[in-house]
Amino acid sequence: MAVELNHTIVAAHDKHASARFLADILGLEVSPDYGPFAPVEIPNGVSLDYRDTTGAVTPQHYAFLVSEDDFDSIFGRIQEAGLTYWADPFHHRPGEINHNDGGRGAYFDDPNGHVMEILTRPYGSGGD
Repeated sequence: MAVELNHTIVAAHDKHASARFLADILGLEVSPDYGPFAPVEIPNGVSLDYRDTTGAVTPQHYAFLVSEDDFDSIFGRIQEAGLTYWADPFHHRPGEINHNDGGRGAYFDDPNGHVMEILTRPYGSGGD
C-alpha cells in the first residue's frame, strides 16, 4: 500500500499573507487560490492550504526537511526578516540552532503562532 500525505489545511487570520510569509521564507511560490484556500506547494508534492478563520487559531507544528544548502538560504531569510528563532519547539533556547542527529535545526513562528521548523536530518537518523 502506498500512502502519501497530499495536503493539510492551515488556519490563518489572513490566508494570503500567511501563505506569502511561508513561501517567502522557504523560497517557494504561493499557488493560485483553490476554492477557499491559498496553497503553498512543497517540492515533495504536499501542499499547505491556508484558509481564513475569524476565530482563534490553534497553533500547530510544521516541520520541513531541507538540504544543508537550503538550510543556509532559509535561515538567512529568517535572520533578514528579523524573526526570532529557537533551537527547540518550546522556545527555551532563543537565538540558537540545534544539531540534533548530526544536522541542524531551527524553529520560528508564523504570523498566526504556528511553530515552523527547518531541519537537515530526520529525527532518529543518527549522528550526535
